[in-house]
Amino acid sequence: MRVFSVAVETIEKSTTAVVRKPAPQYRVLLHNDPFNSMEYVVQILMQTVPMLSQPQAVNVMMEAHTNGFGLVITCAMEPAEFYSEMLKTHGLDSSIEPAD
Repeated sequence: MRVFSVAVETIEKSTTAVVRKPAPQYRVLLHNDPFNSMEYVVQILMQTVPMLSQPQAVNVMMEAHTNGFGLVITCAMEPAEFYSEMLKTHGLDSSIEPAD
């Protein structure tokens, strides 16, 4: 008579949750522009950042005019770089900084 032994191994499945961190946010800043008209700056803001309404674009322009810079939008790095570069191609001074 043959005797077979069967080994039984219990495998526990660990449940590790994958937690995604949100992408770091960046501020797109418009710097005061003493050369272009206020109307032109508002027009370019709305053209470059389509989600800005006319009143929002006017507020950004007035903030830059009054304080030296205005917050255009806060978003992920790639769109922030794009918006800033597009503003620059239209003759406006712009920069980005971490939103921390």
